[in-house]
Amino acid sequence: MFTGLVESVGKVVSLEPVGDQARLLLELPFASELALGDSVAINGCCLTVAEFPPAGTAFDLLAQTLKVTSLGDLKAGSVVNLERAMMVGDRFGGHFVQGHVDAAGTITRLEENGQDHILGVALPPEIHRHCIDKGSLTVDGISLTIAELGPEEAVFWITPHTWAHTHLHLARTGQAVNLEVDLLAKYVDKLLAARGLAS
Repeated sequence: MFTGLVESVGKVVSLEPVGDQARLLLELPFASELALGDSVAINGCCLTVAEFPPAGTAFDLLAQTLKVTSLGDLKAGSVVNLERAMMVGDRFGGHFVQGHVDAAGTITRLEENGQDHILGVALPPEIHRHCIDKGSLTVDGISLTIAELGPEEAVFWITPHTWAHTHLHLARTGQAVNLEVDLLAKYVDKLLAARGLAS
């Protein structure tokens, strides 16, 4: 379980195909504090530490992960958002994030607005139906509040801290981003569907 509060950023060393899967090698600032089997959210996708080769920390990407997320687009030198799994007793400053990416979206807007930035993301229909105005959406592992919800996109206001401490300052329009909808929205939708009340 994660909070969507990005802890730090890391850098991709390599992404190598392994059949229909892949191995991702990262430079992590907290690598010395990890153990085999630990969970790390990488651009919002929960991955398991598989190995500690000399060049970095290795994670295995399953075929399903490559299909659903944008991680297959990573290249050597790409910067990624990082968050380690929550510890019991930690403050909970974001929202419930599982690290289970639901789909990828596309950045449509990235504009300065005073000290802040405006981020627009095109949402697939299966994501949009779970979103509400002022609700939470995880974008590449960042817990963000939807400032405006349009027919096909969500708009977010990005604070200077989030801009500086995540990979967003390197992002570009047209870039794919990983999306995870609010866990509570999924449960409500499932319960309503079971009663024939879902739209």
